[in-house]
Amino acid sequence: MEPQKHLSPRAWAELLLLGVIWGASFISIRVALDTIPVMTSVLHRVFWAMLALWIVVWVKKLSVPTSPRIWGAFLMMGLLNNAIPFSLMAWGQLYIETGLTSILNAATAVFGVLIAAMFFKDERLTLARGVGVCLGFLGVAIAIGLKNFATFNLQSVAQLAIIAGTVSYALASAWARIKLSGLSPIVAAAGMLTGSTILILPVSLVVDGLPVLNLPAITWAAIAYYALIATAGAYLLYYRVLAMAGAGNLMLVTLVIPPVAIVLGTLVRDETLPPQAFLGFAVLAIGLLILNWSRSRD
Repeated sequence: MEPQKHLSPRAWAELLLLGVIWGASFISIRVALDTIPVMTSVLHRVFWAMLALWIVVWVKKLSVPTSPRIWGAFLMMGLLNNAIPFSLMAWGQLYIETGLTSILNAATAVFGVLIAAMFFKDERLTLARGVGVCLGFLGVAIAIGLKNFATFNLQSVAQLAIIAGTVSYALASAWARIKLSGLSPIVAAAGMLTGSTILILPVSLVVDGLPVLNLPAITWAAIAYYALIATAGAYLLYYRVLAMAGAGNLMLVTLVIPPVAIVLGTLVRDETLPPQAFLGFAVLAIGLLILNWSRSRD
């Protein structure tokens, strides 16, 4: 496990910027879904982001791996980190608020701690981490609402789909550490998006048919934002912040994303979250802060 790094003012600024970018991605995805179906929206996201990152790889003259083993790892990474969570979360957003989606998405960090403890000896589950994980799960349960555990409906399925997406993100993080360590992060991200594009393209064609390109300007603007800025650009910024702040401090970005998504959901789509969603996020945030503190103590 890497030691916790000190957050410089620049690291704080870029971490906050990353949180704002990702927070705004939820509303842009929801806007696009008013016009295009789920799998097509995911195809746009991974395809355009893939092209953008390969251009960066070409400009920087980075070495591209040729090993079939590495490209197989890219394919699996594309499945776990893009194809599965992007699809599940986009579908879930059709039935629940963007703000609630962002709150549930924050559970990625909680599942990440559990899965890391399962696979890596240096990521043991200490008492403090156990408390943080328990508070994280409690916060998610509160945000979902106890009544939704008793009355199973389409909204409940949508929320479970979001949670399943966070588990996939957490598994992807472990997979990347095992299979992709040592590669240039930009090349790894471009390869991953290539893998996810290969996986999503046939599914999108079968489920949605050929993508329609005659779309309203607002739809193209939403696609451009979540593909080029919130995916390709965010990956580049993510690795900058990771290098400056370390993985533990980077977890704090999950506390920035929901407030941004909630505000934009209210302003753009007039969404109103129930009180338990805010209470759930508060409990989840405390859990995440404890997890971050526990890393600084290790």
